[in-house]
Amino acid sequence: MPTLAVAAISARAMAEAAALDGFDVVALDLFGDVDTRRAASSWLPIGEPGSLRIDAAAVLGALGALARQRASGDPLVGWVAGSGFEGEPDLLERGAAVLPLIGTAAAAVRRLRDPAVFFGFLAARGMPHPRVSLDPPEDAAGWLMKDAHGCGGWHVRRPPWRKDEQPYAHRYFQREMQGVPMSATFIANGRDAHVLGFNELSVRTFGARPCVFCGAVGPVPLASGIAHRVTAIARALVAEFALQGLCSLDFMRDGDAIGVLEVNPRPPASMSLYPRQAGWPGLMQMHLRACVHGELPQSTPRQVREIEGIEIVFAPRPMRLDEAAARQLDAWPGIHDLPAAGQHFDADDPLCTLSASGSSALEVRTRLNQGRDRLLQSLETLA
Repeated sequence: MPTLAVAAISARAMAEAAALDGFDVVALDLFGDVDTRRAASSWLPIGEPGSLRIDAAAVLGALGALARQRASGDPLVGWVAGSGFEGEPDLLERGAAVLPLIGTAAAAVRRLRDPAVFFGFLAARGMPHPRVSLDPPEDAAGWLMKDAHGCGGWHVRRPPWRKDEQPYAHRYFQREMQGVPMSATFIANGRDAHVLGFNELSVRTFGARPCVFCGAVGPVPLASGIAHRVTAIARALVAEFALQGLCSLDFMRDGDAIGVLEVNPRPPASMSLYPRQAGWPGLMQMHLRACVHGELPQSTPRQVREIEGIEIVFAPRPMRLDEAAARQLDAWPGIHDLPAAGQHFDADDPLCTLSASGSSALEVRTRLNQGRDRLLQSLETLA
């Protein structure tokens, strides 16, 4: 059985997908959640849970240990970088020198996450996107400040911004666009892409953070004209930036208008919306085939299936998960990213993830919202 290492802020979705695809999984992440460890033969920590930041030294240490195992005969294919690494091209480069990286190369990520390069390419090709400025706008109303190395929307700010805030290389400003936040989940081989489907994203305000990613629903139907335009943009971006493997393209849709926001050059959270189907390769197998052999899916499964949804549940207050609460979470239907007893959470820390399915996006969102509210109400009496 080949071994695959998966690394991310939270590696659970990749670990489960890889295990279903027949890999012996080594998971590297911040949380070491119960279901992550169930899917993996071993788990290695690469940062503190409350920080939501990957520790470079821990990553390189873990990859070094795996590289030594590989040298001694372990059938380790390599490692896949997930959430949190899109803003760490230097770390990706150093990690790839230790153990083969299966995914978009560090040099490509560096270019992709350079606001001047990325939005310059979009502008030169006439691809729609909200207006962008590398300098603070004189009138900040209607603008967002973003960090091109951030993830999950935690880095996005509305004005007013601190007047003494120092500029940094990957900060930029973007006009806020109204509409529905969406994404396209796709497989890339460095030259072309195959779009698996389109998703509606859940984005909410947490204090001073107006655009925190909270979940997704998909695949959802999209008008053929818009689907064709988004697919063409994804394929052009793959060719320009040599994207490889599972990726996603985030965009806004306002009626028939679209605006490209960013590309995630790594397995996205929306991969959970595309479960393995009979007679069809699993997502991690498709990721490896695209990266290693340049193979793309030739078609999308035709069988009709329900729409899937995920919802991140955040701690409403500081809390410590006791044994009773941990047992209750373990038995909760549709729960993922299951924390262990004794774990402490600050307010707004990610607590767990819920999933639901249904025949429409509205039905799925309703089930997710109701499930989240019931879970939080239940925890109030226990945690």
